[in-house]
Amino acid sequence: MATKRTFNWDEIKKENPIFSQIRTTIESPFYGNNVVNVNSLKEAYKLAANSPGTIVTDIPVYKPGKLGLDEDAKVLLFNDGAVKGRCAAARRIIGEPNVDQEEYASKIREAVYNTRYRKLYHAQAYVGLDADFMVKAHLLIPEGFENIMYSWLLNFQYLNEEYNNLYAQSKKLDSEGDLFIFSDPEWTHDEHPLGLTFFDPTHNCAALLGMRYFGEHKKGTLTLAWGTANRNGYAACHGGQKRYNLENGKKFVAGVFGLSGSGKSTITHAKHNNKYDITVLHDDAFIISTENSSSVALEPSYFDKTADYPMANSDNKFLLSVQNNGVTIDNDGKIVLVTEDIRNGNGRAVKSKLWSPNRENKFEEPVNAIFWLMKDPTLPPIMKLDGASLASVMGATLATKRTSAERLAEGVDPNALVVEPYANPFRTYPLADDYKKFKKLFSDNHVDCYILNTGFFMDKKVTPAITLGSLEAIIEGTAKFKPWAPFSDIEIMEIEGFVPDMKDTEYVNQLKARMVDRVNFVKSTETDKGGFNKLPKEALEALQDIVKELN
Repeated sequence: MATKRTFNWDEIKKENPIFSQIRTTIESPFYGNNVVNVNSLKEAYKLAANSPGTIVTDIPVYKPGKLGLDEDAKVLLFNDGAVKGRCAAARRIIGEPNVDQEEYASKIREAVYNTRYRKLYHAQAYVGLDADFMVKAHLLIPEGFENIMYSWLLNFQYLNEEYNNLYAQSKKLDSEGDLFIFSDPEWTHDEHPLGLTFFDPTHNCAALLGMRYFGEHKKGTLTLAWGTANRNGYAACHGGQKRYNLENGKKFVAGVFGLSGSGKSTITHAKHNNKYDITVLHDDAFIISTENSSSVALEPSYFDKTADYPMANSDNKFLLSVQNNGVTIDNDGKIVLVTEDIRNGNGRAVKSKLWSPNRENKFEEPVNAIFWLMKDPTLPPIMKLDGASLASVMGATLATKRTSAERLAEGVDPNALVVEPYANPFRTYPLADDYKKFKKLFSDNHVDCYILNTGFFMDKKVTPAITLGSLEAIIEGTAKFKPWAPFSDIEIMEIEGFVPDMKDTEYVNQLKARMVDRVNFVKSTETDKGGFNKLPKEALEALQDIVKELN
């Protein structure tokens, strides 16, 4: 099996890297006499439907039998209070500067102790949907939060005969224990007014305290799984991946990486007016092998925003559970959803795997191209990068423009780029790990690298039609790239109205300023978290060469 939960005495007597103070503290309450094991998705559904505050809509679950639910299953809605999103400020990771293990072990012990008079539910799921990579995850959560547990089982792969057999045959991951997540959404602490999400990533455990939002549980679980993948020869991917099955028998696998609102999900699910036969791996969480560039999806379902899906939208028939949306009564007297973020921002839903009619859990075919999605107004709609170091460091400096909704401190440049390396804020290991793995994909595995600007090019909007048209040209082999002077390692596709004017001094100065933003970010990694996220010297040099060529 891929990960370990049980151990023989000979293993325990050895110095075993699977155990730690934090892991032992988190795993132990799973075996308490106040714990109820939830053994099926159907059982979880009934618990969630009967949980106080749940709204059982009159919207039937589409093809529930294929999802492990009873035929009369309905879409469930549960609403949180003021909190409707994740909180990065609440994250603490063992091994980072100023994170004292004993301090947090004590806080977690106290949190566990304070659940002793409450009923706790233990649910299990698989993360990773192919024998190449599967880990078992365990969630312990108090009574009253059955909807979080139900959505967690929907989002990941609940245990059934098919996947139990697959897991039994899956590759063994040496020195990796099962994932254990302890959650108490009602926890409070004066020193943590926003709550606490604490990770011991090398020992595959986490405590999610004071967190009602389901997204914390989804991404918290993925945080541990991505860390496990990183230790076992995979590039952790917070992005989307699809395969174009072309008429000539060729296949083209494209991975897209971008921050929220960059078009990652739109591109992943785009059908191109049914021009191609398309297979989707996933739109949020997968991994790529650095050995052979094959890819494995980590989740069967989708956790999607409901803002862009009015209730009349046909895609809503794939909803399973919904969070932070409204309801009303329709003309037939049925309880239906009020979506489009009327109640609050960031309304969410777990969508069925059936939303994508052509899904596969693994792509045997190697990745052909990786696309970094950015919103940088100085970049043309599409660029091709030559050189593995430049391709990887541009992913490490994946950037977007600040929005007008942000409140900025005095002196902060509103035009400066916001950087999130590889679009993955859930990294618990050194940033250089990602840099090296993606560089290996570009160099040894011969993966092409492109940048798609999905925002504005100066004051002109880059439309979805331009983005998808560029993608189609690459897939069909008709794209014509030209060297972008004065750069030696960048080519562009010249699109009318979007060709950079390198004689325009104002434009060139802005372009240089945005590249300097990237240089400064890489320099900042030298001291970030005590040097934990320091990038190799070659990464900085690749960007500095770009700036020099602009002088």
